[in-house]
Amino acid sequence: MDQYDVVIVGSGPAGMGAAFGLKKRRPELSILMIDQEPYSTGGMRNDCKMNFTYPIGFPTEYWDAEEANKYLDEVISFLHPHFLDKLNVEVYQNRAQKLDCSLLSIRQTHLGTDGGLLLIKELQEKLREEGVALSLGEKMVSADQGQQIIRTDKREIGYQALLVAPGRHGFQFLQDVMHQIDVPFIDNIVDIGMRIETRIEHYPIVKDYYDPKFYFPEKVRTFCTNSGNAHVVQERYVTSSGEKWFSVNGHAFSAHTETNNGLVNFAILKTVRLTEPLASGQLFAEHLGLQAALLGGGKPIMQRVGDFRMGSRSKAETFNQDLYDFKPTLNATPGDISLAMPSKILRYIWKAMKNLDTIVPGVLHPSTIMYYPEIKFYANKPQYIDDNFRVKEHIWFAGDGAGTSRGITGAWASGLRAADGIVRAL
Repeated sequence: MDQYDVVIVGSGPAGMGAAFGLKKRRPELSILMIDQEPYSTGGMRNDCKMNFTYPIGFPTEYWDAEEANKYLDEVISFLHPHFLDKLNVEVYQNRAQKLDCSLLSIRQTHLGTDGGLLLIKELQEKLREEGVALSLGEKMVSADQGQQIIRTDKREIGYQALLVAPGRHGFQFLQDVMHQIDVPFIDNIVDIGMRIETRIEHYPIVKDYYDPKFYFPEKVRTFCTNSGNAHVVQERYVTSSGEKWFSVNGHAFSAHTETNNGLVNFAILKTVRLTEPLASGQLFAEHLGLQAALLGGGKPIMQRVGDFRMGSRSKAETFNQDLYDFKPTLNATPGDISLAMPSKILRYIWKAMKNLDTIVPGVLHPSTIMYYPEIKFYANKPQYIDDNFRVKEHIWFAGDGAGTSRGITGAWASGLRAADGIVRAL
């Protein structure tokens, strides 16, 4: 049986942050990182935009500004990001304030999907140079806390410390692990919304601020803006019973690429907290996703703003040259979003869209496309037994799937914080 001081499950930013943090603090440690996918996973594969301002990416139930900024400084010193310039932010902030909305000013960097893949390649090489064993395409199947062993689809591995660091796509996997090792948790929060796609001239703020973070009443916000060579994509999910559904997402290539399609896309999301009776946010989201797939013939639904405002479903023939002059970047099904999205959620999102059109006039041009669903699992909330995200003796969690972060930099910071706990325990 193979034996390591530390086994890290997950090769995204949380796992990488922990691995580099451990090697910095204790270079002699033997570390194994595994991932069930044949490639490194995590947010760096998809557009790779990073935010370096608290509280973006840092759930405030686990982080205060002092703690977050301490770890952010370490992330910055390691990644050496080039922060993007922002212009005219005060103009948009003043407009937002008049509507009881807000625009946060965030330190950001953007590498694009292509730049993110290059960064992953560089980080993997650096991990190997520092002596971290990397095994991609190896899936953790179970954990034996008493014997300090994990079983994968290939072998048994012993550990002194285990860090389980899944991203959002590892949401269900982490729940399975928590059931195995008897960690109490809840997952009663989910973000539900749509992705908006339009021409840059209809959302010109992105020329001044790459990923503007607008917050509206009723817990609605913009998220993950992409512009330039930007595309809407779909992500496949499978329920525990084997049913398939798709959530939309967005990405863009780096600013240095020659191709520019002149489009912008962003998510607008409503945070839903389920309380009494307490219910699973994941199961609620899955039912909405399956309903959208049913109405979309197995695909996400798309609808022009012009059709939505007239109370009409979009049809293939409505995507024409009349007030419409760009091709959708995702092959979704023209339809009626109001049949699929809960009315209360849709009402709050549409109200936010109208406010946004006042702040940035033009975004509700008739040609603008709304894609549904975009669903973000807000993460599990395990019961942690210390401030370094330990859940059991010798076992720690970190990353978006574990609720310790919301994004690349927060995940990296949570990996570092877990690493500090592991070092103290060893």
